[in-house]
Amino acid sequence: MATDDQILLARTHLASARNVTVLTGAGISADSGVPTFRGADGLWRTYRAEDLATPEAFARDPRLVWEWYNWRRELIATKSPNPAHEALVELERRKKQFWLITQNVDGLHRAAGSRQLSEIHGNIWRVRCTGCGEISENREVPLPLLPMCGRCHALLRPHIVWFGESLREEDLHRCDEVLRDCDLLLVIGTSGVVYPAAGYASVAKEVGALVIEINLETTPRPDLVDLSLQGRAKDVVPLLL
Repeated sequence: MATDDQILLARTHLASARNVTVLTGAGISADSGVPTFRGADGLWRTYRAEDLATPEAFARDPRLVWEWYNWRRELIATKSPNPAHEALVELERRKKQFWLITQNVDGLHRAAGSRQLSEIHGNIWRVRCTGCGEISENREVPLPLLPMCGRCHALLRPHIVWFGESLREEDLHRCDEVLRDCDLLLVIGTSGVVYPAAGYASVAKEVGALVIEINLETTPRPDLVDLSLQGRAKDVVPLLL
């Protein structure tokens, strides 16, 4: 667990930082009870996430993919932001220059009140038309199978970046911009070794930013982290304020 001295040091760095970027992963959502949907956690019927979250799976059997997403939406609908989400909203309020990058699709950062953010893998509460491309919010639980666009009547898909798909250009550009401008990167609930997280920590280090990590386990890449705080996000993040 993070020591009092480590917490004090991190708090001092954060207070003096002019420009803060935050990167969050599955760990912060896990503290709200959201399953990772990967590995053993994510097995649904006999399918793995990697089998269903692909354009090919959707083209082959959109009903099956939507059934899985409905199951996920029903689970996430019962979850609420935790103290770590709320602390990041307060940090955004305090800092003139702040940006949050999340790999999570559950929408909990938005629900907590975060506004300066990039949801780089999309948002499970948004749908995108496969015909006209319109993106809209949809909180129906469960969604009718198969959901159709109200405008052009084409099939809707989850507004999620699936395996084999690229991140959106505007997100890539915005993330690169904030990482190159920041003087402190806070990495929360992600190992930082899977891309894009690994690349983000590297970019921040290149420009001389301080990297502080909060995770249950210490990073396998200590060269990318200046200060590692071990513990649950919901317990540690609020202490930094």
